[in-house]
Amino acid sequence: MQKDLSKYRNIGIFAHVDAGKTTTTERILKLTGKIHKIGEVHDGAATTDFMEQEQERGITIQSAATTCFWDDHRLNIIDTPGHVDFTIEVYRSLKVLDGGVGVFCGSGGVEPQSETNWRYANDSKVARLIYVNKLDRLGADFYRVVDQVKKVLGAKPLVMVLPIGEEAEFVGVVDLLERKAYIWDDTGLPENFEVKDVPEDMKEKVEQYRAELIETAVEEDDEVMEKYLEGEEPDVATLKRCIRQGTINLSFFPTYCGSAFKNKGVQQILNAVVDYLPNPTEVPPQPEVDMEGNETGEFAHVDPEGPVRALAFKIMDDRFGALTFTRVYSGTIKKGDTLLNTFTGKTERIGRMVEMHADDRSIVEVASAGDIIAIVGMKNVQTGHTLADQKNPATLEPMVFPDPVISIAVVPKDKTSSEKMSVALGKMVAEDPSFHVNVDQESGETILRGMGELHLDIKVDILKRTYGVEADIGKPQVAYRETITKKIEDSYTHKKQTGGSGQYAKIDYTIEPLETGEGFVFESKVTGGRVPKEYIPSVEKGFKVMKDKGPLCGFPLLDFKLTLLDGGFHAVDSSQMAFEAASKAAFRQSLPKCGPQLLEPIMKVDVFVPDANVGDVIGDLNRRRGMMKSQEPGATNVRIKADVPLSEMFGYIGDLRSSTSGRGQFSMEFSHYAPVPNNVLIKVKAELAEREAQKKK
Repeated sequence: MQKDLSKYRNIGIFAHVDAGKTTTTERILKLTGKIHKIGEVHDGAATTDFMEQEQERGITIQSAATTCFWDDHRLNIIDTPGHVDFTIEVYRSLKVLDGGVGVFCGSGGVEPQSETNWRYANDSKVARLIYVNKLDRLGADFYRVVDQVKKVLGAKPLVMVLPIGEEAEFVGVVDLLERKAYIWDDTGLPENFEVKDVPEDMKEKVEQYRAELIETAVEEDDEVMEKYLEGEEPDVATLKRCIRQGTINLSFFPTYCGSAFKNKGVQQILNAVVDYLPNPTEVPPQPEVDMEGNETGEFAHVDPEGPVRALAFKIMDDRFGALTFTRVYSGTIKKGDTLLNTFTGKTERIGRMVEMHADDRSIVEVASAGDIIAIVGMKNVQTGHTLADQKNPATLEPMVFPDPVISIAVVPKDKTSSEKMSVALGKMVAEDPSFHVNVDQESGETILRGMGELHLDIKVDILKRTYGVEADIGKPQVAYRETITKKIEDSYTHKKQTGGSGQYAKIDYTIEPLETGEGFVFESKVTGGRVPKEYIPSVEKGFKVMKDKGPLCGFPLLDFKLTLLDGGFHAVDSSQMAFEAASKAAFRQSLPKCGPQLLEPIMKVDVFVPDANVGDVIGDLNRRRGMMKSQEPGATNVRIKADVPLSEMFGYIGDLRSSTSGRGQFSMEFSHYAPVPNNVLIKVKAELAEREAQKKK
């Protein structure tokens, strides 16, 4: 049975926290006949938010994948979180989508997280529609948001509908292509609308925006454009074809508006998804890489007959076992097939496959190119792994995840909690690649690392509530780094003579700083076999092992180069072990001379505050060693952007709320590492000494 891929749309809905993504997804599911009673986010009953933590906080944490049908098209929808600490979820969802809907709040406009998500979508070259939501709210202004999309995102919105009334007066939209007004009644039912003529007082505006729409659309087709310039207006079908072309080419983004909560304007979005967003065959195929990560020049073409190529983009543990959400790019997967995980080199047998509707599911026997499914009970597959044909393997471009910047120590209260905790953390790490766990060998503490305070907060919450782990939680710690500022040349000789065979290794080397982000580089310039070839990797290994504990405070060392210039060996006493020992001792000897420097994570902080509190908030950020970047007045508040060290941002939300009577909000994400001032270095050293003393007790 050959399925018609032109009827498929794999789309994601993404936006800033609280712009109404989940409500929009709910409305889409209602309209497409999937749910009959609509759950509300603010009642904690939305279908796609089925984690306790999500219902309580009213935010989406995990992306939920859902399938529904509209106008005989099949829509696979992924509702992604908006909160900055969960950007990873948005990033990995965008990787596997063909199109997206960016939701913006009619009064909040383009908020910080919508910028980050938009940037990710640009990187992944995802075609998008824009939906300006919450037009029924106080301070909503469709035209202002359209302007912000141009200025802040540098994108080109193609206005497709205009709002009829705003704020409490918002009753419907005018469709510019058809010149028709869609007006909903007050029942709040999406199907209760009438199609009328354009209101008299809007006719001029409608014609102005319609002319702009047509001028932009015809640029996509030279023939249509010539006729238009000669005075012949294209028909609606031709215009739709041009708009589809431009949307897929990312020339512009069709822009709609409405109020998802009041069920106004959601049909237009669904029609636009079908009319303008690409089907799986219309997006560029995924590049394939070989086992070493080099591009092969081959692509995973959307073809059910091709070799199997599928990307696991999300792992979720639920009451039915571990679910691996997978996008099939090429080939066909049947129940009982054995596929190769190209990352681990091990095979995986495909057991049950299910299609998801939020947290319900239906079993499927076969999945082929273009499908998004969940596979139950896979053992060793993690986010970003590729499942491929055993006889014809290839890897799809893997996902890159940011390093965590903040950590907390967790100590279970008793033995049962300790056992529960290790199982729980194993599952949580598999689900979220931006969450790391390791055990401090000296103190025996378990260290959790994440992207921000909220991120770790939720993880601790899940540990306690979902897995019933009783534990003491330490204070949040900053992930400092170290680097060096001076180049030096040095030499080290390792000699050991104690009964039996001795050890001997001599190395001459230079150590020098590199540019930010270059990591650790090793080069050998040894000539004439002064250090035999088989020992050179041991020198590199010694430094690699040591670089995780820098010379200043024991934090990982970044961006330096080691060049091995010369050395000496002994025919009997030299060995790989001797050269590794020499390079470890050389690290301890030389790095303190290289002007080591402590680096701290600097966060990009975005604060929205009422006009009256701007002075206080800026004063507070300055006290936190913040560097002000910009200040932009909005409709109801001011947006302040600043770079602030993470160590100064702990507990910021409480201070911000008290200084703005609960009206301020902020978000932050990691920006870069920067050297710490001397007084901070002294403070960090003192804290470390105190912690060491505590451990000894």
